[in-house]
Amino acid sequence: MRRLSQQWLMLALLLSLALLNSLVQPWAFERQSESRTGYTIVARIPHDPRAFTQGFLFHDGAFYESTGLYGQSSLRRLDADTGEVLQKIHLPANLFGEGLALVDDRLIQLTWREGVALVYDRDSFALLGEFHYATEGWGLTFDGQQLIMTDGSAQLYFRDPDTFQLLGTRVVTENAQPVTRLNELAYINGEVWTNVFMTDDIVRIDPHTGRVLARHNFSDLLSPADRHGNEDVLNGIAYDAEGQRLFITGKRYGFIYQIELD
Repeated sequence: MRRLSQQWLMLALLLSLALLNSLVQPWAFERQSESRTGYTIVARIPHDPRAFTQGFLFHDGAFYESTGLYGQSSLRRLDADTGEVLQKIHLPANLFGEGLALVDDRLIQLTWREGVALVYDRDSFALLGEFHYATEGWGLTFDGQQLIMTDGSAQLYFRDPDTFQLLGTRVVTENAQPVTRLNELAYINGEVWTNVFMTDDIVRIDPHTGRVLARHNFSDLLSPADRHGNEDVLNGIAYDAEGQRLFITGKRYGFIYQIELD
């Protein structure tokens, strides 16, 4: 009788562990390669499907994210393995969060039409100051010397990281034609990568000439199982330079995707 009770106890324990695993698994870092046209999905990381992603970067094992919309804009730090929001502050309701760049131990967050860039301490998210600019604010990245900014046009704006002073501009072209609606940015191995607003494309730009070096399309990124019905556009590029890992996501996407280009 005692042996039978022990067997039932063991069975109950195994069933409990299986149930717990089924609950936890959807929020785990999912490594399962899937081939797409021109790239491979290496892994999926859960992403808050309410986050209207406007700026996105990777640093020291974490993602930093700027989200938009009036009354919903925020600055966040995410666990790079689970997507869990580890730290978050809200912007004032009259500010629409946009591009995000890391300069040493400072995070710089653009706003859309308010003409103000907010400067934070990277670790505490304490507000350190602000910069002002005359254009709209869309994307922002740092190449190690200069900030590079977009405003939805075909222009790249180069700015001083300490003063935000405009240092120069460059028109982005592809086949001798300007490429407009340049959005969220990342600086990767000497190239500027940017989402093109209202498309599923990412273009890679030579920052010295403004010429498009390559265009990648991700229209088949989201499988039917990945969709929750409220997704917006592709917007968000982050690069882990040490691990040579590339991540992309979008506004209200349910996942962050680690990808490898063919």
